[in-house]
Amino acid sequence: MIVLALHPEWQEMAREEVLQVCGQKEPNFEALIHLKIVNMILNEVLRLYPPVISLYQHTYKETRIGNIHLPARVDLTLPMLLIHHDPELWGDDVEEFRTERFLGVSRASKDQLALFPFGWSPRTCIGRNFAMLEAKMALAMILQNFEFNLSPSYIHAPRTVMILQPQHGAQIIIHQL
Repeated sequence: MIVLALHPEWQEMAREEVLQVCGQKEPNFEALIHLKIVNMILNEVLRLYPPVISLYQHTYKETRIGNIHLPARVDLTLPMLLIHHDPELWGDDVEEFRTERFLGVSRASKDQLALFPFGWSPRTCIGRNFAMLEAKMALAMILQNFEFNLSPSYIHAPRTVMILQPQHGAQIIIHQL
Protein backbone atom coordinates (compact mmCIF):
# COMPACT_ATOMS: atom_id res chain seq x y z
CA MET A 1 0.00 0.00 0.00
CA ILE A 2 2.92 2.35 0.69
CA VAL A 3 4.30 1.89 -2.82
CA LEU A 4 0.87 2.34 -4.43
CA ALA A 5 0.32 5.47 -2.34
CA LEU A 6 3.65 6.76 -3.70
CA HIS A 7 2.53 5.88 -7.26
CA PRO A 8 -1.17 6.80 -7.54
CA GLU A 9 -1.18 6.17 -11.31
CA TRP A 10 -0.44 2.47 -10.67
CA GLN A 11 -2.99 2.41 -7.84
CA GLU A 12 -5.61 3.63 -10.31
CA MET A 13 -4.59 1.14 -13.03
CA ALA A 14 -4.76 -1.71 -10.51
CA ARG A 15 -8.19 -0.52 -9.29
CA GLU A 16 -9.51 -0.38 -12.86
CA GLU A 17 -8.27 -3.91 -13.48
CA VAL A 18 -9.82 -5.23 -10.26
CA LEU A 19 -13.16 -3.58 -11.03
CA GLN A 20 -13.08 -4.88 -14.60
CA VAL A 21 -12.27 -8.46 -13.53
CA CYS A 22 -14.24 -8.66 -10.26
CA GLY A 23 -16.72 -5.81 -10.30
CA GLN A 24 -17.90 -5.23 -6.74
CA LYS A 25 -18.03 -8.98 -5.98
CA GLU A 26 -15.56 -10.51 -3.57
CA PRO A 27 -12.62 -11.76 -5.65
CA ASN A 28 -12.41 -15.52 -6.07
CA PHE A 29 -9.51 -17.74 -7.10
CA GLU A 30 -10.46 -17.62 -10.80
CA ALA A 31 -10.59 -13.81 -10.78
CA LEU A 32 -7.25 -13.47 -8.96
CA ILE A 33 -5.49 -15.43 -11.71
CA HIS A 34 -6.53 -12.73 -14.22
CA LEU A 35 -5.14 -9.77 -12.24
CA LYS A 36 -2.03 -9.15 -14.39
CA ILE A 37 -1.36 -5.55 -13.31
CA VAL A 38 -1.77 -6.46 -9.64
CA ASN A 39 0.67 -9.34 -10.15
CA MET A 40 3.20 -7.03 -11.86
CA ILE A 41 2.91 -4.55 -8.98
CA LEU A 42 3.46 -7.28 -6.37
CA ASN A 43 6.52 -8.60 -8.21
CA GLU A 44 8.07 -5.14 -8.45
CA VAL A 45 7.35 -4.42 -4.78
CA LEU A 46 8.93 -7.76 -3.83
CA ARG A 47 11.95 -6.89 -5.96
CA LEU A 48 12.42 -3.49 -4.36
CA TYR A 49 11.47 -4.54 -0.82
CA PRO A 50 11.89 -8.30 -0.34
CA PRO A 51 10.63 -9.21 3.13
CA VAL A 52 13.77 -11.26 3.82
CA ILE A 53 16.91 -9.48 2.67
CA SER A 54 19.35 -12.44 2.68
CA LEU A 55 19.30 -16.21 2.58
CA TYR A 56 21.74 -18.15 4.73
CA GLN A 57 23.00 -21.71 4.29
CA HIS A 58 25.59 -23.83 6.06
CA THR A 59 27.56 -26.69 4.56
CA TYR A 60 27.59 -29.71 6.83
CA LYS A 61 29.81 -31.72 4.51
CA GLU A 62 32.02 -31.02 1.52
CA THR A 63 29.86 -29.57 -1.22
CA ARG A 64 30.35 -28.75 -4.88
CA ILE A 65 28.30 -26.05 -6.62
CA GLY A 66 29.24 -26.08 -10.29
CA ASN A 67 33.01 -25.54 -10.35
CA ILE A 68 33.14 -24.24 -6.78
CA HIS A 69 34.34 -26.58 -4.04
CA LEU A 70 33.16 -25.75 -0.50
CA PRO A 71 34.54 -27.49 2.57
CA ALA A 72 32.33 -28.58 5.45
CA ARG A 73 31.27 -25.99 8.05
CA VAL A 74 31.12 -22.96 5.73
CA ASP A 75 28.42 -20.33 6.12
CA LEU A 76 27.02 -18.92 2.86
CA THR A 77 25.02 -15.73 2.44
CA LEU A 78 22.96 -14.93 -0.63
CA PRO A 79 22.27 -11.17 -0.40
CA MET A 80 18.80 -11.06 -1.97
CA LEU A 81 18.39 -7.30 -1.46
CA LEU A 82 21.68 -6.57 -3.27
CA ILE A 83 20.83 -8.89 -6.16
CA HIS A 84 17.35 -7.34 -6.50
CA HIS A 85 19.06 -3.90 -6.72
CA ASP A 86 21.94 -4.83 -9.03
CA PRO A 87 22.03 -2.51 -12.09
CA GLU A 88 23.87 -5.16 -14.10
CA LEU A 89 20.85 -7.45 -13.73
CA TRP A 90 17.98 -4.94 -13.71
CA GLY A 91 19.30 -1.92 -15.65
CA ASP A 92 20.20 1.64 -14.73
CA ASP A 93 16.68 2.31 -13.45
CA VAL A 94 17.05 -0.41 -10.80
CA GLU A 95 15.98 1.91 -7.95
CA GLU A 96 12.83 3.05 -9.73
CA PHE A 97 9.37 1.51 -9.30
CA ARG A 98 8.73 0.18 -12.81
CA THR A 99 6.10 -2.53 -12.85
CA GLU A 100 6.33 -2.82 -16.63
CA ARG A 101 9.53 -4.85 -16.05
CA PHE A 102 7.21 -7.72 -15.24
CA LEU A 103 5.12 -7.70 -18.40
CA GLY A 104 7.02 -10.92 -19.00
CA VAL A 105 8.52 -12.21 -15.74
CA SER A 106 11.17 -14.21 -17.59
CA ARG A 107 12.34 -11.01 -19.33
CA ALA A 108 12.21 -8.76 -16.26
CA SER A 109 15.98 -8.93 -15.73
CA LYS A 110 19.06 -10.10 -17.59
CA ASP A 111 18.98 -13.33 -15.57
CA GLN A 112 15.74 -15.29 -15.07
CA LEU A 113 16.86 -16.29 -11.56
CA ALA A 114 17.49 -12.70 -10.39
CA LEU A 115 14.11 -12.40 -8.63
CA PHE A 116 13.68 -14.75 -5.69
CA PRO A 117 11.81 -13.02 -2.85
CA PHE A 118 10.65 -16.39 -1.50
CA GLY A 119 13.92 -18.24 -1.86
CA TRP A 120 14.92 -20.61 -4.57
CA SER A 121 14.83 -24.19 -5.83
CA PRO A 122 14.21 -26.85 -3.15
CA ARG A 123 14.51 -24.10 -0.53
CA THR A 124 11.62 -22.03 -1.93
CA CYS A 125 9.25 -20.93 0.82
CA ILE A 126 6.45 -23.44 1.17
CA GLY A 127 4.00 -20.57 1.73
CA ARG A 128 4.89 -18.69 -1.47
CA ASN A 129 1.72 -19.45 -3.43
CA PHE A 130 -0.50 -18.82 -0.42
CA ALA A 131 1.27 -15.53 0.37
CA MET A 132 0.86 -14.27 -3.20
CA LEU A 133 -2.78 -15.35 -3.32
CA GLU A 134 -3.44 -13.69 0.03
CA ALA A 135 -1.70 -10.47 -1.07
CA LYS A 136 -3.70 -10.34 -4.33
CA MET A 137 -6.96 -10.99 -2.46
CA ALA A 138 -6.29 -8.31 0.17
CA LEU A 139 -5.11 -5.74 -2.36
CA ALA A 140 -8.05 -6.43 -4.69
CA MET A 141 -10.57 -5.98 -1.86
CA ILE A 142 -8.88 -2.78 -0.66
CA LEU A 143 -8.76 -1.34 -4.20
CA GLN A 144 -12.47 -2.12 -4.74
CA ASN A 145 -13.46 -0.01 -1.77
CA PHE A 146 -10.75 2.52 -0.97
CA GLU A 147 -8.34 5.05 -2.36
CA PHE A 148 -5.27 5.76 -0.27
CA ASN A 149 -2.32 8.12 -0.07
CA LEU A 150 0.51 8.75 2.33
CA SER A 151 0.22 11.10 5.24
CA PRO A 152 2.45 14.19 4.98
CA SER A 153 4.17 12.88 8.13
CA TYR A 154 5.30 9.66 6.41
CA ILE A 155 9.07 9.22 6.15
CA HIS A 156 10.28 6.56 3.72
CA ALA A 157 12.89 4.63 5.72
CA PRO A 158 12.87 0.85 5.20
CA ARG A 159 14.87 -1.09 7.78
CA THR A 160 15.44 -4.69 8.73
CA VAL A 161 14.24 -6.14 12.02
CA MET A 162 14.05 -9.82 11.08
CA ILE A 163 12.17 -8.72 7.94
CA LEU A 164 12.23 -5.52 5.88
CA GLN A 165 9.67 -3.05 7.23
CA PRO A 166 9.00 0.70 7.46
CA GLN A 167 11.10 2.13 10.30
CA HIS A 168 8.53 4.75 11.33
CA GLY A 169 5.39 2.82 10.41
CA ALA A 170 3.11 3.40 7.46
CA GLN A 171 0.90 6.43 7.97
CA ILE A 172 -1.66 5.98 5.20
CA ILE A 173 -4.76 8.09 4.68
CA ILE A 174 -7.65 5.98 3.42
CA HIS A 175 -10.74 7.35 1.64
CA GLN A 176 -13.79 5.22 0.95
CA LEU A 177 -14.83 5.22 -2.71
